[in-house]
Amino acid sequence: MVLNPLCAKLVRKGPQILRIPLQLAPFALKKQCLQQLLSWQFHYALAEGDLDFLEGRGLGVEIRDLGLRWVTTLEQGKLQVAEREEADVWFRGEANDLLLVAARRQDPDTLFFQRRLVIEGDTDLGLEVKNLMDAMEPEHMPAPLRFGLMQLANLIEAGLSEDATSPADRAGVPC
Repeated sequence: MVLNPLCAKLVRKGPQILRIPLQLAPFALKKQCLQQLLSWQFHYALAEGDLDFLEGRGLGVEIRDLGLRWVTTLEQGKLQVAEREEADVWFRGEANDLLLVAARRQDPDTLFFQRRLVIEGDTDLGLEVKNLMDAMEPEHMPAPLRFGLMQLANLIEAGLSEDATSPADRAGVPC
């Protein structure tokens, strides 16, 4: 299919392309978008008190290939996003991997042992975050967010599988 190579290229180059506008955008705009997205995504967990362990603690997220990083804390029952260098724990990875984890299409433990997901800092806090993410049911995710995430995951999986089956990646092809 003609679209498969295009899909693979989009998956491979997409983060590089998105990195430019993300670097040009002021952090205040990124903060507003991230806070809205996080409160939308974790509305149920916040209401249940499942995120109380983040009160006064910093969870850092860095999406390396996008050049995007932030620290999330819980203050007075609301998730807050800040641009800080220090966090109690950092989760670092590439955009495609983190999207697949969020869509539950990739196991974070597998990525961790492949060194594609890096967790640094307070390991107890990191484990609490990972366990919360594992326990979250997709039906608690807002429908438009779930639909968009699943569509992106489908695109990434299709692009990655095309990469794995391209003639240049097959055994027996001369270098």
